[in-house]
Amino acid sequence: MKTKTYNKAIKYLTRRKPPVEDLLDDQLEELEEFSRIRHTPDRKAFLKSLSATGMLSSLGKIVKPIKMESKVYVIQEISGTRQGTPKINIMGATKYGKFVFCLPEMSQIIFSPGPLIFKLRKILKDYTAEDYLLLTGDPAIIGVACSIVSDITNGKYKLLKWDKQERKYYPIEINLHEKGNKDE
Repeated sequence: MKTKTYNKAIKYLTRRKPPVEDLLDDQLEELEEFSRIRHTPDRKAFLKSLSATGMLSSLGKIVKPIKMESKVYVIQEISGTRQGTPKINIMGATKYGKFVFCLPEMSQIIFSPGPLIFKLRKILKDYTAEDYLLLTGDPAIIGVACSIVSDITNGKYKLLKWDKQERKYYPIEINLHEKGNKDE
């Protein structure tokens, strides 16, 4: 799309009640393309044209910011998943975010932890304060994953704890550098 098309689309989107039925098919296609612009390489050109026309500030009032969805990093796939019969159901954790599976179910730390640590670092590098860890699998791998995340976030991270009695997950915030009283 060219700058004129951007401007046309901006004017169309900033009207109070746009008459969609009056638009031609090619104009509707342009608007669909305009709505996907934030996912394309043309984004810089689009923002420059918005800035040049003075529409950037007014468009910011109309367009709602995209909320980043948090992620639930599942340390290891649940055993039995490959056969289609997982031993536990973790679907209750989906309310905390989108699942990201870190390692396959048969992963083990045996003699050389280096490759596994490298793989975990690569997957967990995008971990943010809004994300959660779901601690499944080999306890040694869980310890390594918590260490990696702690290193990334300076000791602050969240995990999900299963409550058997209530049959649901509870979020727990960990702060390794928290200063508390000895009596607490």
